[in-house]
Amino acid sequence: MFPFSAVVGHDDLRMSLLLNAVHPGIGGVLVRGEKGTAKSTIVRALAALLPPVGVVPGCRFACDPANPDPSCPDAPHDGSDQRAARLVELPVGATEDRLVGSLDLERALTEGVRAYQPGLLAAAHRGVLYVDEVNLLHDHLVDLLLDAAAMGRAHVEREGVSVSHAASFLLVGTMNPEEGELRPQLLDRFGLTVHVLSSRDVATRTEVIRRRLAFEADPVGFAAQWAAADAELAARIVKARTALAHVSLPDSELRRIASVCASFEVDGMRADLVVARAAIAHAAWRGADAVEAEDVEVAVRLALPHRRRRDPFDEPGIDEKQLQDALQDAEEAAQEPEDDPDGPGDGGGELPQNSEQQPQGSGGGDQPPVPPAPAFRARLLQVPGIGEGAPGRRSRATARNGHTVRPSTVDGHGLHLVGTLSAAAPHQVARGRDSTGLLLQAQDLRMAVREGKESNLVLFCVDASGSMAARKRMSAVTGAVLSLLRDAYQRRDKVGVVTFRGTSAEVTLPPTSSVDAAAVRLKRLRTGGRTPLADGLLRVRRVLAAERLRDPRRRPLLVLLTDGRATQSAGGRDPMEDAMRAAGMLAADGIATIVVDCEQGPIRLGLAAKVARVLGGACVRLAELSADQVTGVVRAARAA
Repeated sequence: MFPFSAVVGHDDLRMSLLLNAVHPGIGGVLVRGEKGTAKSTIVRALAALLPPVGVVPGCRFACDPANPDPSCPDAPHDGSDQRAARLVELPVGATEDRLVGSLDLERALTEGVRAYQPGLLAAAHRGVLYVDEVNLLHDHLVDLLLDAAAMGRAHVEREGVSVSHAASFLLVGTMNPEEGELRPQLLDRFGLTVHVLSSRDVATRTEVIRRRLAFEADPVGFAAQWAAADAELAARIVKARTALAHVSLPDSELRRIASVCASFEVDGMRADLVVARAAIAHAAWRGADAVEAEDVEVAVRLALPHRRRRDPFDEPGIDEKQLQDALQDAEEAAQEPEDDPDGPGDGGGELPQNSEQQPQGSGGGDQPPVPPAPAFRARLLQVPGIGEGAPGRRSRATARNGHTVRPSTVDGHGLHLVGTLSAAAPHQVARGRDSTGLLLQAQDLRMAVREGKESNLVLFCVDASGSMAARKRMSAVTGAVLSLLRDAYQRRDKVGVVTFRGTSAEVTLPPTSSVDAAAVRLKRLRTGGRTPLADGLLRVRRVLAAERLRDPRRRPLLVLLTDGRATQSAGGRDPMEDAMRAAGMLAADGIATIVVDCEQGPIRLGLAAKVARVLGGACVRLAELSADQVTGVVRAARAA
């Protein structure tokens, strides 16, 4: 293993990991960064620095001999032992059984008893749970991880087994933002976050290469060169842990923390607590008796970047000027007396908001970009039927790692144990079973049919023509698309945008997993000209055909935003006839479609509904996209 001390640079990442080693209550570290930046290397090296853990001999759940869990499945406990702290890796493709544990198959088949086989959560108790590419983790595993991280316990109710055990661990995740962002609920569970980048300094890059080649040539000898430095860090961790309980947090620094967190308008109180714990740990790491301003600043830089994002499309990180302004205001709050009602409650003023630069117009009669209307919580749009696409949170799908819905003799993934035992049980007497165990035959085997959620390709086709160019109407349309994009971000969809106006349609954004890129393009959307609806639908058809070859298992959902009018066609043909013909071709391809009727005003022609009928999809009004206004789920009317 590459030594922790031998890693070049990445000071913030090293500090974040060390602070969590000193104070596990901080809540873990999320490491964001581009590929090839030693994220995994430095996290795995952390385990060698952690002090040994006292355990009860024979306890599979790492109970502390000084304070054993009375409800531990392996209780009662006796004795004491020590072992190295564990770093348990959770693979992205892990099953639910592997994470939380399951029925012990061997004992069930040989002894006929229900026994629990612990999973990775039990193995990680009082250690480190490391998830590489945490943003790609299946959502049903994310839910289980959230529950365990929140309660410090894992609860298992499955296959006749009911178990609860302690599961308190240091959660460390790494991710490449290019592969998609992290689910907000899990993001908030990480105490600290660090964004790592490869150095552009030639000397630094040279030293990285030199050390890596030396390690590959002689791993043992290289580790020996850094053994003393690692031992010093390990001893310092133990010393800081011991001193942690004696570090004081003065009221002035407590008010400083509250003021900074209020200034950045973070949700809830978790940020304040994390900053306080990290500041205490940093003071202990320095060998100080009390938290000071420098400890708070370090903690703020590490704990707030991922919590200040008010929207999934906001850039992560903290603007340096905003941080300094907040710290300066917090300095005043820190000096105020504790009973001053205008102290920590005001939060030090309002931070300046960043304004997005809009491109200048290029002539040609185009209207300037329209500011989008306020976003809203979008209702769920689903592809009907059951697919087999990539894991996500939108449409129903069969899955290797979903929840088990039934046993089957013809399909499924993995053994359905209860179904197999139930099928074999009635035949045990006829098969001459004795006390040696259950007698199984091939016809008894049942496979587990599992169902989960898949992500989809959500392709937006947006009418940006003059008929839609009234500023109020286009503002509402853009706001609706951004709201749907936010929903797609949370459901881990792939998205694309096609716009049509003037004489043709264009692919504004090719299908991508980077939803924030779509948001940027839409905010710069220009409008004006005639309405080539047919060309827009045909361009959509070509995009979907190409995506079908590239990713045949990912089902598409077309969201067409239009008032249904068509005023532009090639060759002098009737624009509406061409549009209906193109819609019929999409319908023949079996594309699940939602038509969003953007027509406004007292007189309505209902053209969007006619387009929807030809497409074989559902038609909803723009206002009906809000989950707060309309109850229920919108499903595309046509199966994919």
